[in-house]
Amino acid sequence: MAPLVSILIPAHNAEQWIEDTIRSALAQTWPNKEIIIVDDGSTDQTLSIAQQFASKTVYVISQKNQGAAAARNKAFAASRGEYIQWLDADDLLSSEKISKQMEVARAFHDKHVLLSSGWAYFMYRPARARFIPSPLWCDLSPLEWLVRKWEHNAHMQTATWLVSRELTDAAGPWNGQLLNNDDGEYFCRVLVASRAVRFVADAKVFYRAAGSSRLSYVGRSNDKIEAHLLGMRLQIGHLRNLADSDRVRAACLNHLQNCFIYFYPERRDLVEQLQELAAELGGKLEIPRFGWKYAWIEKTFGFNTAKAAQLRYNVYKASVLRAWDKFLSSLETGRLPA
Repeated sequence: MAPLVSILIPAHNAEQWIEDTIRSALAQTWPNKEIIIVDDGSTDQTLSIAQQFASKTVYVISQKNQGAAAARNKAFAASRGEYIQWLDADDLLSSEKISKQMEVARAFHDKHVLLSSGWAYFMYRPARARFIPSPLWCDLSPLEWLVRKWEHNAHMQTATWLVSRELTDAAGPWNGQLLNNDDGEYFCRVLVASRAVRFVADAKVFYRAAGSSRLSYVGRSNDKIEAHLLGMRLQIGHLRNLADSDRVRAACLNHLQNCFIYFYPERRDLVEQLQELAAELGGKLEIPRFGWKYAWIEKTFGFNTAKAAQLRYNVYKASVLRAWDKFLSSLETGRLPA
């Protein structure tokens, strides 16, 4: 009999997207699957929409709001699958995503082989997603994967992975302290526990660009900024426990430098901690530089003003693009936007 795959969906105030996400899980061509949705104390219609899909293979669980990590841990505790498919409540899977990855998993006969796939951003129209390969889109050792990720400032979206239960158990639970960057830290542990990463080109994930509402958005939230630093510290520790070469330390430094803008200059206390961490790695972090668009603002009004302008512009631009894509989607579907 085909191994059971558990598709685990944590959800919080996702009424706008949850139906499409559940339907993409139901549409999986892999025959033996269960879908577990954990509503994390939503205050909108997320729970009632999810309950409409309840069946012998679709389970809906409700809990008080405890955060995404707690919802994911609860979903896993309720699951029975030999393989785990994580799926956020606003993202979509191509119909053969799990089937294509399971073909590779069954060929290897090794539950410590980790399966990845391609992914692409979309807003309202999945058909417009563009799959652009990165240095992570190939078969790699876990160490090479982790080093390349930070060397190239790349990442894999949460739903791209298909993880055996053995690897999931070995990695341990999601970290509830991390308000963001939790997937990076979690899958770092999964990778450290694995023996190999196999990339399955025909399996695809559609990652919705939901703007500042998405969990990974840092913005100017002090809680998220502090959580981001904790996540980086943990990941650096996981990676250096795996190997502590010059290349590994350089990759860690590159990651710290790329994220330095989140902390500088507002959080001087965390900037000092980051510089101490950089020194441990044999380097020093440089003051972030702005491109030409904001360099004149920095020169005239100061770094803080330039950083605020850049953040506001990016949020505004993304909002306009989403509104336009939503309008075009309504024209294609014949449904006026809400």
